[in-house]
Amino acid sequence: MSKLTLTVEDADSGKRFDRFLADRLPEHSRVILQRLIKDGAVLRDGKSAPPAKHTVIPGENYEITIPEPREYERPLAEDIALPVLFEDDWMLVIDKPPGMVVHPGAGNTSGTVVNALLGHVPEIADFEEMNAERPGIVHRLDKDTSGCLIIAKTPQAMARLSEAFAERKVKKTYLAVVKGIPKQVTETIENNIGRSSGNRQKMAVLERGGKEAITVYTLEKSGKIGKIAVSLLSVKILTGRTHQIRVHLTSKNLPIIGDTVYGGSQPVAVPRQMLHAWKITIPHPRNNRKFSFESPIPPDMAALLEQMTDVVTPPPPPPIRKRKGDDCDDEIDDSFLV
Repeated sequence: MSKLTLTVEDADSGKRFDRFLADRLPEHSRVILQRLIKDGAVLRDGKSAPPAKHTVIPGENYEITIPEPREYERPLAEDIALPVLFEDDWMLVIDKPPGMVVHPGAGNTSGTVVNALLGHVPEIADFEEMNAERPGIVHRLDKDTSGCLIIAKTPQAMARLSEAFAERKVKKTYLAVVKGIPKQVTETIENNIGRSSGNRQKMAVLERGGKEAITVYTLEKSGKIGKIAVSLLSVKILTGRTHQIRVHLTSKNLPIIGDTVYGGSQPVAVPRQMLHAWKITIPHPRNNRKFSFESPIPPDMAALLEQMTDVVTPPPPPPIRKRKGDDCDDEIDDSFLV
């Protein structure tokens, strides 16, 4: 059990209480922090803390008592097969199936990537430096997004991979099947993203505030499914915001087919959002050599693309101008392209 005191600074003004705690204590999930508030483990200036939705005020002092993780709070190892694209002593690259949650959370306590990982690499649970709730997880994919997912197998790999993501040295390309045909063969979308003011469970493009978000899409082909115009896009993201691709494409009237949250009514019956983490290039945590991995198009997306008629494939667009720090395309170790 440990205790710590947090003081609300001017920069924290306007934040929800639970968001303030989550920002200051990133090693703990928001669900756990909300539970601590509810259980009375957080005090404000020596008295009972306000509810999670309280707006913090600069100068407030909060004392948090953090208990030792209990066994029932830790994810359990499960015998779930992981589709492995690559594995060595440092990291694991899997082809995450659609419908699989990355780590346990509210409403998903089993059947996740973390549960499968603990069964596949049981020793990962013994590293004290790892987050007990989501060991090895350095980035996430939405439940219904399939494809390449990088997992660290040691604390050292975790630190180096996390640094690579933070410094934008990881290059990711997705495939998305969208409703509509873009006016341009390629386009860079640079609109900040943050919580929607109308629905805090959703993200939205914001004119003010939010976080920088940069998405580049390229039209691979277009056509029709029935009477509906559809397109296959390859999408690169230079930032990693929650629901970034889904929000940015919807803002351009190119909603992803199957996305019931951002895409509105669905013109085509599909089992999930047609978004796939297709390729990823990452510096290896051992020696910084750049490795590339590729996940094949999943069967449900392939079946949808086979329904396209009147298919048009545009000429390739001109090369995208490299941005400062965008160096991950150099010296890729093609021997590990899978």
